[in-house]
This record gives sequence, structure tokens and C-alpha cells, in this order.
Amino acid sequence: MPEIKFCHRNPVPMEMHKVKIVQKLTLLPAAERLKKMEEAGFNTFLLHNGDIFMDMLTDSGVNAMSDNMQAAMLRADDAYAGSETFYRMRDKLEEIFGIGNLLPAHQGRACEHIIAQHFVKPGNVVIMNYHFTTSKAHVTRLGGRVEELVKDEGLITRSTLPFKGDIDLDKVKACIEKEGAENIAYLRLEAGTNLIGGQPISYENMKAATDLAKQHGIMTLLDASLLQDNLYFIKTREESMKDKSIREITRMIADLFDMIYFSARKFGFGRGGGILVRDEAVFHEMEDYITMFEGFLTYGGMSVKEMEALIVGFDETMDFDVISQGPQFIAHCVKELDAMDIPVVTPGGGLGAHINAREFVSHIKSEEYPAGSLTAALYLCGGIRGMERGTLSEERNPDGSERIASVEMVRLAFPRRVFTLSQTEYVIDRVKWLYDHREMIGGLRFVHEPKTLRFFTGRLEPVSDWPQKLVAEYIKDFGEDQ
Repeated sequence: MPEIKFCHRNPVPMEMHKVKIVQKLTLLPAAERLKKMEEAGFNTFLLHNGDIFMDMLTDSGVNAMSDNMQAAMLRADDAYAGSETFYRMRDKLEEIFGIGNLLPAHQGRACEHIIAQHFVKPGNVVIMNYHFTTSKAHVTRLGGRVEELVKDEGLITRSTLPFKGDIDLDKVKACIEKEGAENIAYLRLEAGTNLIGGQPISYENMKAATDLAKQHGIMTLLDASLLQDNLYFIKTREESMKDKSIREITRMIADLFDMIYFSARKFGFGRGGGILVRDEAVFHEMEDYITMFEGFLTYGGMSVKEMEALIVGFDETMDFDVISQGPQFIAHCVKELDAMDIPVVTPGGGLGAHINAREFVSHIKSEEYPAGSLTAALYLCGGIRGMERGTLSEERNPDGSERIASVEMVRLAFPRRVFTLSQTEYVIDRVKWLYDHREMIGGLRFVHEPKTLRFFTGRLEPVSDWPQKLVAEYIKDFGEDQ
């Protein structure tokens, strides 16, 4: 639908749904939030959800189901083997993507595990436009290497480039020439790119990259977890696609790839995942991994009730009115913050609004995790849980030194169909207050550092008493009950 016009004020994004079920939120006083942050080791992943006012950690598994999705759960065929629910889900995905071979899994990283286990050998290279933490970890765990070949412009945080997730075709050609096609396990394109601000990739770029791969006999793989946002951007930003429906664009994209996988925690508004395999022989080669690691072939570790909900959710993902709200709310948040000269990633992408922590707290050195520090500060000064997407999310180099991230961001995710405009305005207000007091924020250091995916369960401590001083200043401005 077109943007809804207002006659007495500037347009704002509109929720294209009405609320039928609510969940109470709690805003703890700032002094209590400080205690909770200390108990969580200054890692927002370790906070209890009951202690959070606005949970903007992720869009994964926290999206709101529709009334029709919840109703569909009553239809579930709760059979261990041969569930009719599975066949309905398989048929719906074939209707949308044109691929009839489905391997179900409990979530996206389970799909990545199975794909990497089957295709990645020691010394292999996987080409990506940009990595996601788990997608890279599964490759490197097996002795492979990831080559991130996003266009240089994609890493410029403030720009007007509409498709910052596009892969650099010249870099792809050079990589194939250097490594040899036989040593490249697959080309993985992420639509859109999670770690550089939910930025989309264009259909034109996907087609050119997959054509290049196919010329060299390299398998093509689409990570469709964030596809719904990417579909919105292709339709609204890519001139040749403006007159096509979301279903038409989806099928055109699907036809480019040998294999498609997704986290239904994002794509489909539910919880689960799946791999669609075009080649039937390859499909049968991969079946054993489902029964070994996930469950039986017709549920793959998923609840059949969730699967029934997803069948409806996949249809809703093809509805332009449904998928437009998230990007519009994110764009509003980014536009307001940018107008205040707060360093954010522009243009607004999918998934969430992204703050450039390297500029926001430029006085904190990378080894003291500026994005992690800013994420902690946002919880202290507003009860907002965001996610660090920077150096803390990387793994150390073999010599123990820090691998400094190319971008240092704080992600404020917008779970789909969850937050209202007034809640978005609250976030904008608290980020502005924090920006005005940014010099008070200090760094962090590890006290417990896991070797792999340390950002999930690692514990940190502040390098000084900056959290106490920041909270005291916050209380001075907002009072003890805020």
C-alpha cells in the first residue's frame, strides 16, 4: 500500500494491524537496572527478560503471530512420522519458492550446521557478501575460510546507497581465479546483510553473482532469513521491480539458487527453519543429517503447532502491507536520530536501527568494546536491551589478539508487529539523552571469555566506575523511579 497521508502533520508509519493480545512491560528504576546489569556481567544476553522494558536484542523468535497463525496451531497433526502438517508446510514453500525438497530444522543455525557439514572441507573457501556470526563459525569450525566480498561502499555507515548488501563482482571473479572453483564450497548470499545494518541486496546483483558462480560450476546458496525485509526494499528501491508483486519477486530470486535456507524465527513469524534443495540427489544425500542432528524428516526438531502457524506466516510474508511496517518504523527511527546528528547507519535497512558506536563513543578504544559498552549504557539509561554487533562479536586471532570488527554497531532490533510508535519515540528520546552524555560512557573487559561465540555467554566488567556515574546523572534528570 502507499504511504498513508496526513493533512495536519508530517506522515508517520502506521501499524497495519490492531492489537488483540497484550503483554505487560516493566520499567525498573535505574538503580535496579544497574544491579541487574552487574549480575548479567554487562552482557545484555544474560539479562532476565522480566527486567527489560523494551527488548530490542533481536528479531529472531520474538515476532508477533497473527490471529490466523494462532488459530492454525489447533490444526496440527501431532505425529512423529509422516505428519500431514509437514506436507502442508512443504507444499506451501514449494508454492512460494518453486522447490519441492524440504529438510526441516529447528532454526537457521541448525540449517547452517547441516549445510557446512555436508559441503565444507578443510581448506575450502566460502564466498559471502557478508558473514553472520554463526554462518562463519560453522565454516571455520570445519577448517574452511570465509571471504567477505561486499562492495566497499557497503561498509560506509552514512550514505544514500540503496543496496549496501551487494557483493562486489570483480572481487568474486578475483577470488575464483585465485582459489580455483573446485576449492570454493559455495557462494552464499545473505538477503539482507545482518551485521552491516540489515542492508539489502538487489535482485540485479543476486542475478549477476549467481550467473558468475554457475559459469564456474559453483553451488549457489541463499540465506533467506531476512528475505521479507529485502523483498520490501527490492520492490520500493529497484526500479525494474516496482510493478512486480512480492510473490513474483520472491520466485524470481528463488530461481537463481541451487539451495535456500532460512530461519523461520525471522522469515515466517514463527520458530523453526528449513533447507530447500533443488537437486534431488543432493537432497537425499543430506537427509541423514536431519535424523542424526535434528529429529525425524517430517518435523526436524520443530513443534508441529509452530509448523502450522508458519504455513500461515509464509503467506503473510508475501503480503506487502504486512512486511512494510518493520522497514517503515526503522526508517522513522533512523531519520529522527540522524536529524539529531546521532551517528546511525543510513539509509535505514531491515531488522533494526543501527547506531555507529565507533563514532558515538569514539573515545573508547576498540579493544574495550565500544559497541558492548554502548549497549550496556542503553539498558542502564532506559531499560532498552539492544545487541552489540562489533569487535565483541568477533573471535580472537590465533595469537590471542583482538580481531577488530570492520564496523562497530549497536543494533536496536524491531521485532515484527510488536512495538508501537510511542515506544519508538521513547527509544529515540533515550538514545538522544545518552548521546548528550556520551563522554561518561567507558569501556569493558572480559572476566569470563568463551572460546567460541563469546558474545552469547561471556561476562565482562567496566574498566572504571562509569556505570555508577552515568546512572547517577540519569537519576538527576529523570528521577529515581525512571
